Amino acid sequence: MLKKNDSISGAKPLRILLSGYRSHPFVGGQGIYIRFLSAALLDLGHKVDVISGPPYPELDPRAGLIKLPSLDLFSKDNALAALRWRHWRTWSDLSEWLSHNSGAFGEPYAFGRRLRKFIKAHGHNYDVLHDNQTLANSLLDIKKTLPVIATLHHPISIDLRLALQSETRWWMRALIRRWHKFLTMQAKTARKLPFILTVSEASKNAALKDFGGRPEQYHVVPNGVDQKIFTHDPSIARQPNLLVATASADTPLKGLPVLIEAFAQLADTHPELQLKIIGRLREGPTSETIKRHGLQKRIIFQSNLEPAQIADLFRQATIALSASLFEGFGLPAAEAMACGAPVIVSDGGALPEVVADAGIIVPKGDAGAMARAIAKLLADPEQQKFLGEAAAHRAKTIFSWQRHAGAALDLYTKAIHAHHTV
Repeated sequence: MLKKNDSISGAKPLRILLSGYRSHPFVGGQGIYIRFLSAALLDLGHKVDVISGPPYPELDPRAGLIKLPSLDLFSKDNALAALRWRHWRTWSDLSEWLSHNSGAFGEPYAFGRRLRKFIKAHGHNYDVLHDNQTLANSLLDIKKTLPVIATLHHPISIDLRLALQSETRWWMRALIRRWHKFLTMQAKTARKLPFILTVSEASKNAALKDFGGRPEQYHVVPNGVDQKIFTHDPSIARQPNLLVATASADTPLKGLPVLIEAFAQLADTHPELQLKIIGRLREGPTSETIKRHGLQKRIIFQSNLEPAQIADLFRQATIALSASLFEGFGLPAAEAMACGAPVIVSDGGALPEVVADAGIIVPKGDAGAMARAIAKLLADPEQQKFLGEAAAHRAKTIFSWQRHAGAALDLYTKAIHAHHTV
């Protein structure tokens, strides 16, 4: 593994360009990934620039930020009216507008075109490009002149499959398929990139199944957590009867209706039990399930929390939960573990890899199994303490951004050697 100030020649630090089509932390795990990977690479003595479309990332002040403006149509009140005459001059802008207003997600493709134009002019300033799940077809052109690796957190084909399974209306199914048309591009790009970093064996196997390719393309290393914020403090007393979960989105993938059904099964026998969900409640399957069971006063959603506030919730929780049907990694579960919370998770995707023997694992989609596991652990304070301590130890040992950055640097070395020998 490369150490501080190592480079391909051993003489100077690497010049690394990290790319992401949208990279602010509030848009999800991809923004968190860019922020902490770039900081860890800087700590190892390398030069790092981040190139991103809006919303832009929050970065370590040592990192450079290169902004690639998009139409940012999700922020517009009227996306149809957002087109201006200047946008007709570039296919990047026009394709983004046409895709968005015809029900497709065109940001990765459009960002890839803008990135290729930037690399054509400035690629000589960098030793390697590390793409964060854009997987645009433009990367295949870029890798002809600049070594490229990509991170694949998990193939979005899984989201598509679960969304279709939960939708019965034919016209909504058609819209869901239209939205996910970018997956054809991502699958083709993934098959042809020789170096892909992924964060779990579950993601690797899912990508091989859905996207194709070869096992040797994929290199697995877990994500890190911010161990300055998400820390175990045994002096903080846990609140009794407090369950905590995280919901980055109300989609079938996240399994929130399963979690609500599990809570409903416990509501009568555990009248003091409360569930706090880190996220925003929107109209949809979760809100409908809560109303059907009359649990509006016992299930509380909290949004716009700072990381330190999230860590405080995990330190207060009796149990932290994740009922996801698939996670490429499961960062909230790892963060809860780092705070010493005993965790109960489903066996969806990488969650069993994250938790291992430091938590309780139940079958995904099984509200009854989740409810039984919660009830059993609530009744056993000694087991709560044991699992919390085991979780904190595992998180501190395994979930390191420095470790992840070191694995990325090993891939950069391989990609640079391969590029120079072609």
